[in-house]
Amino acid sequence: MMNNKLELLTGDFERASLQLRKALRQPKDEFVRDSAIQRFEFTFELFWKVLKEFALREGLDPRSPRSSISTALELGVIHDETLFLQMLESRNLASHTYLEETAEDIYAELPTFLEAMCAAVSAIKQIRERRGKRE
Repeated sequence: MMNNKLELLTGDFERASLQLRKALRQPKDEFVRDSAIQRFEFTFELFWKVLKEFALREGLDPRSPRSSISTALELGVIHDETLFLQMLESRNLASHTYLEETAEDIYAELPTFLEAMCAAVSAIKQIRERRGKRE
């Protein structure tokens, strides 16, 4: 069994991001686009929970995706809050409305979103590794 919730969430995020990456490598059609968007929704959900769990370990208690993003900025995990808030908005649009044009717009942003999420999770892992070596 993994020894903590952050490691478990990080592993789940990494598996979800791999599935999203696979979808983005497929030739685009309506099915692939919609599949990639749904995989993004799952991946983003795990991502913000990783941010939240990391913040909890830092003594902070964000209660929502938006506050988790703000806290990640404060902690130096992310550097472009605007991009992550755009990601949150895209996730919300994908979850609550379905318009062809919106789907196309979100799909076009997925590679950027994926790389940004992966970079943030990598930053968390690096912070934890540096601390592990000192403790």
